[in-house]
Formats: sequence, structure tokens, C-alpha cells
Amino acid sequence: MTDSGLNALKEGARIYFIGIGGISMSGLALLAKGYGFNVGGSDMNPSERTEMLAEHGIKIYNSQVAENIAEFAPDYIVKTAAILPHNPEVAKATEDGIKIYDRSEFLGLLTESYTSVINISGTHGKTTTTSMTSLMLIEAGKDPTVHLGAEFDAFGGSTVRLGGNKDLLVSEACEFKRSFLQFRSTTAAITNIDHDHVDCYPTIEDVIEVFAEFTDKVDDNGYIVVTGTDENIKKSLAVAAERHEKAGRKLPSVITCAADGSDADFTAKNIEFVEGHPHFDVYFKGDKLGRAELRVPGNHNIANSLIAAACAYLNGADPESIIKALNEFGGADGRYTIKGKYKGCDVVVDYAHHPTAARVTIDAAEHMPHNDILVVFQPLTFNRTKMLFEDYVTSLLPCKKILFSEIFSDREINTGEISSKDISDEINRRGGDAEFFADKEDLRKRIDELIKPGDIILILGPEDIRHLGDVLCPKGGEA
Repeated sequence: MTDSGLNALKEGARIYFIGIGGISMSGLALLAKGYGFNVGGSDMNPSERTEMLAEHGIKIYNSQVAENIAEFAPDYIVKTAAILPHNPEVAKATEDGIKIYDRSEFLGLLTESYTSVINISGTHGKTTTTSMTSLMLIEAGKDPTVHLGAEFDAFGGSTVRLGGNKDLLVSEACEFKRSFLQFRSTTAAITNIDHDHVDCYPTIEDVIEVFAEFTDKVDDNGYIVVTGTDENIKKSLAVAAERHEKAGRKLPSVITCAADGSDADFTAKNIEFVEGHPHFDVYFKGDKLGRAELRVPGNHNIANSLIAAACAYLNGADPESIIKALNEFGGADGRYTIKGKYKGCDVVVDYAHHPTAARVTIDAAEHMPHNDILVVFQPLTFNRTKMLFEDYVTSLLPCKKILFSEIFSDREINTGEISSKDISDEINRRGGDAEFFADKEDLRKRIDELIKPGDIILILGPEDIRHLGDVLCPKGGEA
């Protein structure tokens, strides 16, 4: 590790995480513990994650009151963006003059602490691509530290991995609330650019601009790895080049990836699908690195594989390790995760809550052996659903049958302006076949009425609806 970033904090400091049970916060707390800090934190919702943190010697409070701060006596506070200034713990820390970091700022310190930092961004595919990259580097003996946005079996079900090599960090980098602008990179990947997080970015032009800003944080002698066929990425790179020129800097080397045989640096050739899984040759500048035989479905995972291969190769992974890791990769939690069998049907859950992600995931399922596909869908956030309404309708209209659960949001108030029922009604008006269920138990009963052995039950959306997969397959087996 360098002498900046987390190394600038007091040795053995006491760090308190407010909202410690979150998917990213819990991982950062584990990393902080691994770095030798004294870690504690609070969360109003006890969970398996908070239990796991306690097992690692992290002090957990199941309330958020000023007394917790007085008792733990932290040197530093880390909070999520959802924690507001009037929160009692934040108010007490402010009163006591304790330094407070937002989650993204703390992760930014982490990126300043390592010599080489691979940040993987993009509207879709970040978690899968980061997971793939990490496995390639681990297989190659590079022993990276890793920060993911999902739990990963290869990390013992954790979201993070503390490597013995303090020179290499691999991290997922999210654009929500511009958080990734806090992160330094030596290699920055952009998987794709789509209109999302509409509460932060009213237009696609705003999204294109913020990804261009993201490249400002790449070291001059670093790399920008992109999907070369993505038109919005091309626009963003043009903006980025202009920004760099105005600043008197040269844009770092751009490495392109493409799965369609175009003139890119990393390409996929001789693509075929075997029982729904893509098999293809990976080439770098005309040289064959090997043949990948993925265990995860979908054309989008060919694209993810190429981005991952590029990031790993540029950071010292050999071709054999890259191919071996791709062929052994079984997916990250909530990314086309097969939960088990229910009444002879494969039950699959996926985080795909955005219209584009939903479409590519449904396409991936269509490549798998099946009779029919029953799609269960829940949009995430009211603003996104309202702004991307037409995209939801057109993406989901081709489904043979789709069941909607009500929109989920943990950061907005439901004003009643938009409902999943509106999408369902519009799909039916255009000749599709959709049903809306305000009650999840009614939805589950309708699944029983519709399915037959050999079907795929594809459950798409946030954890609120993906939990239905655990209900149908409570022990990951056959029900």
C-alpha cells in the first residue's frame, strides 16, 4: 500500500460505520478490520450480514442513537448516502468534531492506498465483470484485494477479499450520485453506458458526461478499457478527450473490446452456444489467448468476459489463467443465479431491474433449455419507472407471460403517480400478456397455476422480489 489514502488515518483508529449492514458497507467494514482498524457500526435492521460482522469481532449496534457514539468513541465515521444529517449518530459525531466520510469517500481513500487500482464501471455488468477479473488475477497469483457489489461464493459468500498483495485493488465503481468520481484508477473499465439513476441524471447526456469525468481520475500512464461498439461510450470518450486536452493532458490508452468480430483489441470469435452457454475464442490484437466455455448464459456475458480479460491481462494475468478463470466462473449472487427446482421448473433470480438489463437477461434465459419462460418482474424506484416507462413496456412486451410485483424503493416516497400496474396495463393494451399483483402471496399462487415441468421461472428485480426464489426453493434444492 502507498502512504496515502487509508494509510493517512491514525494507526489502529476506531472507525464506526452507520448503516453497516449494507452490501457495500459491510464489505468495507471487513476490509477496515483486516487493515488493523478497530471497527464498529450500527444498523436498524439486524441481518445475516450483521451477524457475520459480529463473528469477525466487529461491534454491532441494532439502534442508531447518540449513546452508541459516546460508547464506541470513534476516531472516524463512515456513513451511507441514505443517512441524513439529523440522524442521532451523525448529529453526535458532528457535535464531537469527529471526521465523517461518506461511503464513496472512504472507498476513494481505499483506491488511493494501492499502487495499481482496477475500477470497473458501467450501467450494467459491473459485478459480474469485477468478479471475473478478480478470479483471473487470483488464478495468476496476483493476490488482489477486491471490493464487490454482491456476495460471491469464491470469497466465502463475502463481498470482499483482502489480498496479501497490497499493490493491487479491484473494485466495482458505481456512478450513482457521482460516487465513482472519488476513485483513483490505473485501469478504468466501462462496460456500457445507458440511461439510469434518473434522479441523479435527468438525461442520457448527463450520464455520458459523468463517465467522461470518471476518466479524469485515471493515471496518465493507465488504461481505459471499453466496449468498443457502445455508441454512448464513444460519445463519452470524445468528451473525455476534449476534457483532457483542455487540462493539458493526454487521454490514457484506450483498449477496446467487442464480441461481434469488429476491429477491437480484444475480440470474441467462433461463438457458439452449448446448452445455452456461450463458447468462444478470445483474441488480443490477433493472437488467440484460448477458448472460453462459460458456465453463465447470455451474449452480455461474452462482453463482460472480454472486458474482464482485458483488465486482467493489462495487469499481469497470463492467458492460461484468464481462460481457466472464465471456464470456472459460476456467477455472482443475484446475477442469473439458479436457486433450484420448483415443481419441475428451474428457478432463476437476477438483479436485472433496468429495462435493458431485463431484456438481455430474458434473452439469456431463452438460450437455455426450456419449455416456456414465466417472467416475474419488480421495477426498482418510482423515478426510474416513471422516466423509463416506455423502455419498460417495449423491453418486456415480447415476454410470453409476465407477472408484475409493485415497484420497490427504499429511498423514495410513493406519491401514487406510477405503479407496476401501469406497465402491465400498457403491455396488455399493446397485445402482450401481463398481470399485476399487489400481494406477493397472490403472485406466488398464480405461479403455481401457470407453470408446468420444464419451464423457467425467471425472477427479476431487487432483493425484495428475488427473495421469492428462496420461498420457492427454501434450501436451494428441489421443491
